[in-house]
Amino acid sequence: MSATRLVLVADTHVPKRAKDLPPQVWAAVDAADVVVHAGDWVDVALLDALHARSSRLVACYGNNDGPDLQARLPEVGAIDLDGVRLRVVHETGQASGRERRCDERFPDADVLVFGHSHIPWDTTTPRGLRLLNPGSPTDRRRQPFCTYMTATVVGGALVDVRLHELPR
Repeated sequence: MSATRLVLVADTHVPKRAKDLPPQVWAAVDAADVVVHAGDWVDVALLDALHARSSRLVACYGNNDGPDLQARLPEVGAIDLDGVRLRVVHETGQASGRERRCDERFPDADVLVFGHSHIPWDTTTPRGLRLLNPGSPTDRRRQPFCTYMTATVVGGALVDVRLHELPR
């Protein structure tokens, strides 16, 4: 059975919050089969760099992404991986009621990766939709650490979801 290694990032805000992604994130990108970015790139140069280094990139634009990024990225990215229907969007609204809203908005998804809050999130909705927010690798805001996630798709299931804390 083959395994597909994923890296999940969001809210990179390069170069406004950091000059570049941390080396640990680039190493994870280099090792991944699929990179998922949930928006707020800020500059097209990071999109180009991530596209060049990724085996496969699935992404969307965020509320801080201008017309140049919106022209190249969808509002909702989509990929099917070995039977796992993964979608990526930047905003899902406030935490209260998120599971219900996402169940209604994404009935064709098994996994939804989102960003915007910079707050890591991992829950499953009543319908069984897995909601993942990797936080931000460059702007921790009120979180104790900057973060990103990794996961694996094996045999039609998302497994081994891990939140990685980056050194301060």
